[in-house]
Amino acid sequence: MSFFGFGQSAEIDVYLDGQETRKTAEVKTEDGKKERLLLYYDGETVIGKVNVSLKKPGSKLEHQGIKIEFIGQIEMFYDRGNHHEFISLVKELARPGEMIAHTSYPFEFSNVEKPFEVYTGGNVRLRYFLRVTIIRRLADIVKELDIAVHTLCSYPEMNNSIKMEVGIEDCLHIEFEYNKSKYHLKDVIVGKIYFLLVRIKIKHMEIAIIKRETTGSGPNTFTDNITIAKYEIMDGAPVRGESIPIRVFLAGYDLTPTMRDINKKFSVRYFLNLVLMDTEDRRYFKQQEITLWRRGDKVRKPNIQSPAIMAGTQNLENTAAVYGHQNNGSQNETEADDDNEEKSENAPVKEDFLRSQSTDQLNNTVTDPFDHANMSPTDRSPENQIQNMKREEGDGQNDIGNDVSVE
Repeated sequence: MSFFGFGQSAEIDVYLDGQETRKTAEVKTEDGKKERLLLYYDGETVIGKVNVSLKKPGSKLEHQGIKIEFIGQIEMFYDRGNHHEFISLVKELARPGEMIAHTSYPFEFSNVEKPFEVYTGGNVRLRYFLRVTIIRRLADIVKELDIAVHTLCSYPEMNNSIKMEVGIEDCLHIEFEYNKSKYHLKDVIVGKIYFLLVRIKIKHMEIAIIKRETTGSGPNTFTDNITIAKYEIMDGAPVRGESIPIRVFLAGYDLTPTMRDINKKFSVRYFLNLVLMDTEDRRYFKQQEITLWRRGDKVRKPNIQSPAIMAGTQNLENTAAVYGHQNNGSQNETEADDDNEEKSENAPVKEDFLRSQSTDQLNNTVTDPFDHANMSPTDRSPENQIQNMKREEGDGQNDIGNDVSVE
C-alpha cells in the first residue's frame, strides 16, 4: 500500500557471495512444504551485499539508518509471541540520511558460530536468517533471507552393537541384535532376530523408525511421536531356532541428526520399534534408541600414479617400441624362413602366470557375528536378563476392545 506516501518506496535484495556455485539443501517449511536454501556450516563466514533500489526513479528515500542482522532463532509453535534468539549479530550499513539513487552495501559476518542444525518439526522450528531493516519514522522496510545450516560429525569412536533378549514370560523369548548403535543419515541398519521360544501364534512382525520430538520443560513438556518408516519383516508363525534378517537403508527417509536438549528448548531422538502381532490382533513392541549423525561428503583423491608405477609403465612402453622396431626391420629380409627365425630369436618370450602356492584360501569361512551357534547363552544377553515386551497402546491400528495388557 502506498496511500499518502506511507507505503514501501524501495525494494531490498540480498546477494550472498558465491551463491551460484554454493551447495543447497532442502529445508521443510512451517506448512510442510520444502524449499532449497543456500547451505552453510559452523564457523563459516557469511559475506555478501545488500542492494536497495528505489521504486520510482528520481524520488528520494528518507531513513533513520540501514542495518543488517544475522539471527539464529528457535520458535515454539504453541508460543509464537516469544522467539528465542541464540545468535544475534548486527552490522550498520548506512547512517540516517536520504537515498536518491540505487545503492549497494557490502557486509560480512566473519567466522559465525552456528552450533545447531536447522530444523522444522511438529511443535518447534530452528532457523537462521539475515534481516535487512531500513528504519523509517512510520513503517520500517524489512527483508529476510533464510539460509540452511548443517552440523557435521566425525565417525564415533565408540559404536557398540545393540544386543538384547526380550520376551513374554513362558510364551515368547526372542533375541534381537543391530550391528551398531550410531548411524549416519545414509547408513544401513543391519540386524537379526532369533527366536528362542515360541508358544504364541504370531501372525506377522514389523519394524519401524520413530522420531520423538520433545519440546518445553516441566509441566509444559510436549512430546510428538512420528513414524518415519514402517515395513513388515516377517509374515507367518516362526518356530524355535528361526532367524529373521533385518536390513534398513536410511538414505531414502527424511531424517535429521539426533538433537539433545538444543538450547534447553527441544530434543529430537530416534527409535527402532520392533512390533509383533498375534492371531488375535494383539500387538507387542520393544523400542531401542539409536543415534543419528550427519557425515561430510567424501572427497575422492586424484588418481596420481606413484614413481614405481610410472617407471614400470615406461619399461613396458620401451619394450613395446623395441619389439615393434625389430618387427619392422625383419620385414626387409628376402627369405621368409630367415624372417621367421629372426623374429623367434629376438621376440620376447611369453610366459604364463602361475598361481601362488600360498596357504591362503579364498573359501575360508568367516564367522557370522550373528551366528548363535558360536555363542554361549550368557553371551547372548549383555545384562544376562530378559526384558519384557510391552503391549502397544494408543497405536490406533488393529486395536480391539478385549485386548489384555501382557508384560
